[in-house]
Amino acid sequence: MIAIIDYKAGNALSVLHAVKHLGYSAKLVKKPKEIAEATHIILPGVGSAKATMESLQEMSIIKALEDVVLNKKTLFLGICVGLQILFEHSEEDDVDCLGWLKGQVVKFNSYKVRVPQMGWNYVEFIKDAPNKEVNDFFYFVNAYYAKPKDEADLWGYSKYDGWFAAAVCRDNIYGTQFHIEKSGEAGLALLSGFLGRERS
Repeated sequence: MIAIIDYKAGNALSVLHAVKHLGYSAKLVKKPKEIAEATHIILPGVGSAKATMESLQEMSIIKALEDVVLNKKTLFLGICVGLQILFEHSEEDDVDCLGWLKGQVVKFNSYKVRVPQMGWNYVEFIKDAPNKEVNDFFYFVNAYYAKPKDEADLWGYSKYDGWFAAAVCRDNIYGTQFHIEKSGEAGLALLSGFLGRERS
């Protein structure tokens, strides 16, 4: 079962439609017990890191997520803010995040570029995960971006006020700063690759 976490700051319905468009069965979930048997978990993101963390805490779902993702190695995909909270800390509202990946989330320099970044941007993938990724344009809406401490966690780059992490991955954990569900055929291809992967 594919579980899409439905929380206050999320964009769960759009992601659900994209998953179903690919022919997969998925369910919106709000309770810890609903993710226990999931084969894949998706955390959509709209809004701030603080609002996302507070919403997940109110749902009492963080401990369950840590168990299935970190211990049972269930496949996990974080989208936009869902990527950012994978890291230790975000400058946005000065909030501590999940800390599954080492690194910080920082803001684009508004003196150099328009903030937030909003629109299509080119992503260059540096490793194949979960399948052979194709460099293409993807849709972004973000004022902040992650700076992974370990370069091995980088999956793909994009350029906006310099190069930044557009996608990250480590083992069973994946994240895209771009909205995979709003990125047309390129986004659907990437999503299909994730959903088609089996837990190792």
